[in-house]
Amino acid sequence: MKIVVVDPNLAPHREQFEALLPSGCDVEWFTGGAPDSELRDADVFVGSRFTAEMAGHAKKLRLVHPAAAGTDRIDIGALTPDILVANTFHHERSIAEYVVGAAVMLHRGFLTQDKQLRDGVWGTSVYDRSMPQIPTLAEAQVGFVGFGHIGQFAWKLLQPFGCTAAAVTGSGRGADDAGLKWVGDTSRLDRLMRESDVVVVSAPLNSHTEGMIGASQLEALGPDGVLINVGRGPLVQERALFDALTSGVIKGAAIDVWYRYPVDGIGCTPSHLPFEKLPNILMTPHSSGVTRDTFAGRAGDVADNIGRLVRGEPLRNLVRG
Repeated sequence: MKIVVVDPNLAPHREQFEALLPSGCDVEWFTGGAPDSELRDADVFVGSRFTAEMAGHAKKLRLVHPAAAGTDRIDIGALTPDILVANTFHHERSIAEYVVGAAVMLHRGFLTQDKQLRDGVWGTSVYDRSMPQIPTLAEAQVGFVGFGHIGQFAWKLLQPFGCTAAAVTGSGRGADDAGLKWVGDTSRLDRLMRESDVVVVSAPLNSHTEGMIGASQLEALGPDGVLINVGRGPLVQERALFDALTSGVIKGAAIDVWYRYPVDGIGCTPSHLPFEKLPNILMTPHSSGVTRDTFAGRAGDVADNIGRLVRGEPLRNLVRG
């Protein structure tokens, strides 16, 4: 079986990946895209981008498997019905760490204090008597917009702080043993925003969820509230978020997912709005899940699915097949 790998994130785990594959596999690694000649006899393609043109060259292909959760750059419609498409996750631990770190930093006001102290301003109630004392995270309620593997793992790490939590999900259901105060469908989003001190957004992006958090939801979160978006940028309305941060409608935000991304390696600002000028936002380049732990796990998942394909067993995390 010939396997073509074009995902540079797997390169640090090459030895592990190849060791987990069944015997008889021939693995070819590429960093800048696979030549057409390599695609012609490939059985498995491992990468996050697969076009209709590539599909036209891949005559023996049986499986397309990005080492990622997203398949939006896979032209599934160009694949013949017998070609399987699967994805992988393993980012929940890494993203949960980001959520916890951001929640503490923003809820306690550390990000703003950092920026102020660089200008010689000691922004705490000890030195500025007009400022209130900040509550700990133990006194906070966390609201989860989406409660899949990311939300659940984040809540697992947050629980020892002593905070409470609630969630809204597409189905209106959550794990029975999760320890949440309540779970509802998205019709209860406004209630969740009103009751929460920290809101964690990790819902999937689709026609029903795009723009689900706008000006009225951010106003409900309020001036002491913190928003953390690790789902997809357009779940939160771009202008509404910028205006809410600028005017103090909410206290702060940690945004790891954006409205614009680099194309062909050419950098860009993540929004046409100047978020970078705001003092109350933690901006990260879609990096919350980018760790050795994530990609070591994904290497194992992809190798496991290739083994299943060789043995004729059902694959895990099938997107199409």
